[in-house]
Order: sequence, then structure tokens, then C-alpha cells
Amino acid sequence: MTMQLHLQDVPARNGRLWIRHGFKVFQRQPLAMAALMGLSLMISVLLAALPLVGGVLALMAVPLCTLGFMLATHLVLQKKVPTAAVFFAPLRLTPERRQRQLVLSASFALLAWLVLLAANAIDGDVTQELMDLMAKQASSEAIANAATDPRILWGSLLRFGGLAVLSVPYWHAPALIHWGGQSVGQALFSSTLALWRNKAAFGLNALLWAALFLTMSGVITLAFTALGMLQAAPVAMMVGGMLIWTVFYASLYFSFVDCFMFGAPQNLLDGQP
Repeated sequence: MTMQLHLQDVPARNGRLWIRHGFKVFQRQPLAMAALMGLSLMISVLLAALPLVGGVLALMAVPLCTLGFMLATHLVLQKKVPTAAVFFAPLRLTPERRQRQLVLSASFALLAWLVLLAANAIDGDVTQELMDLMAKQASSEAIANAATDPRILWGSLLRFGGLAVLSVPYWHAPALIHWGGQSVGQALFSSTLALWRNKAAFGLNALLWAALFLTMSGVITLAFTALGMLQAAPVAMMVGGMLIWTVFYASLYFSFVDCFMFGAPQNLLDGQP
């Protein structure tokens, strides 16, 4: 069944609303959503560990993982408990849509691999040298000198900036294929157009997520420093980071329905048990 989707203009304030809804979905099914995040990370690690094709398969899993969390949120809104089946559901809909999802995933993996390859060509040797110095517990001066190499900055800008730009056409594309029955090219174009037309909402959303991550890191660092347990702070940050990432992925569904379907009403989850 193909759902009729219509691109809509979204006010900037809805970037905050998506986060609010993400937290409410997580609040309703915290164990299930956290388990899905843990499972997705484990799958990524296992795929990446495979020889030769592991890295490519791990990158191919990213769009399907994103869609899986959208499906999980959709189930939570229907008062159902999401399971690992959400990650395989996109490949079971119809043969045509399965093929489109696989083509989409393969194209994402190829482009992401090219971005990472180019970035590694710029800073790979310098980064490895820096890691070796840190592993050998070299002097602070030697580590600082290695870290200030401009190739690290340019490589990081290409790596993260390139992946950020690449995420734009792929942001909604898996959902547009799954729910809208769009072709790969049409889905990539529609996703790009949606993010461009609603860039104020997505910009606010990105700034708020960055603020949440920075606030979490600051609070954990200050708390563990005051307790004299700073060495345990990285573990707490990893746990806190996973929880925030879970909420982030839970919120992706709302940006999609807001841009393409019926909008995400402010009281969508209010008053529900």
C-alpha cells in the first residue's frame, strides 16, 4: 500500500517539538528503545569486523537502521512494543521496495566510503602518529605538537562536513520508499527538498541536540570531578550518550511526519498512558 505524501512547510519551532516527542516516546518504552539502540550498535560492530566487506555492510545498515527506529516509534504510538523485527521489516514489504532500499543503502555506503577515504588520505598518517604517541604515553609537548598538525583539522572537516552534507538526501529517503513507494532518485530529491524548505526547523533541531550533548558532558564531568571519580566519567558519558542517541533516533519519525504527512500535533502524546 502506498501512502500519499505531501511536502509541507514546517515552522522553525517544530525543531524543538520533535525532540520533545522523542523524549516522550522513550519515556513510554525506555527498555525496548534502549535495547534497539544496543542491538543496532552490536550489529554495526559485528558487520564492521567482517573481513573485506565488513565496513561497506556496516555503512549500508545505516539507512535501514534509521528507518527501523522510525518504525519503532510508529509502533510505540500505536501502544505496541517494538522489537528487533523493525530492522528487517523494510526488506519484507514488497520485492520492489526491498530492491529500492538495498540500492539506496548501497549508494549511501559507496558515497560515505569515498568521503572517509578522502579524509583518511589527508589526515590518516598524522592521526595514526598521534594515536601511537598517546598509546606510548609520550610527553604532553609531543602530543600537542602532533595534534596541531593542520592536516588533522582539514581531514576532520572533510570527514564530518562531508557526512553531514551526505545525510541531507538520505535523511528521509528510506521512509519515503517505505511509506511513499517512491523511487530511489525521487526519494533522495524529496528528502533534500524537505530539509532545504524546512532548514530553520532542522537547524534549530541540530543546535538543540548539540546543546543537550554538551550539557550532558559538562554535568557528568563536574559531578564526577566533585565526587573525586573522574576516571569513571567516560563510562557515564557513554551510557548517557547512548540514551540521548536513542531519543534522537526516536524523534526522527516526527520530523518525517511533520514534513510529509499530517504534521506532528503538539498534543500527539499528551494524555496517553
